[in-house]
Formats: sequence, C-alpha cells, structure tokens
Amino acid sequence: MSGAVHDWAKIAESEPLPGFVGKILHSDSMSFALWKIRAGSVLPEHSHVHEQVVHMIEGDFEIVIDGEARRLGPGMVAVIPSNARHSARALTDCRILDAFQPVREDYRNGLNAAVIGGGRG
Repeated sequence: MSGAVHDWAKIAESEPLPGFVGKILHSDSMSFALWKIRAGSVLPEHSHVHEQVVHMIEGDFEIVIDGEARRLGPGMVAVIPSNARHSARALTDCRILDAFQPVREDYRNGLNAAVIGGGRG
C-alpha cells in the first residue's frame, strides 16, 4: 500500500457489536478502525496479539487495561500492549480511531462480533 491515500467517507461501515459502528482499512503493516460508538455500549473483555493504540476524537470512554480503569476524553491516547486483557464502555457518544500492529488479518474480511476481540473471549 506504499503511498496510498484513502477516504474514510468511501469505506463501508458495519456494526459488529451493538453500538459499535466501524470502518476498517489496512496498510502494509498496520490496520486502522474508525469507530462511532453509542453512549452505554460495552466492549467485552478480550485480548489479542496486536499492539493497539486508541485515539479519542470525541466523547468520553472508560477503558480497562489489565484491570486498571482509565477515563479517556478528546485528544487522549491509550496504548494497549500485545496480549493485554482489555474492555471498555462508552460513557457518551464517541468517535475513536484505533491503530493495530501488526495487521489485523482477522479484519481483512470485515468487522464482525466473532473477530472484534481477536477471536478470544
């Protein structure tokens, strides 16, 4: 994907979990997910081998990483290490950009509830 430019507006969205509406794109070594999350929506605890960077664009989001709860607001960034157990809850409507390294191969065929947590409960 060297030098590629993408337009989020042209990427189809899906709702893999109730309240989580997302779009996905991939570079050669990373995956990116742009989320609109409704207030009160919950991401169940899970883990995956990918390092994940959560960039808050809008809203308030509570994230729990390895048992430690943090409240995130606009402009904040959380780093989730590889294999760390994590869960989250949208305290308000949110917009979030997630970056994953390496590429989320399980996201290549789109976002769905079975792969949203790396296939692990």
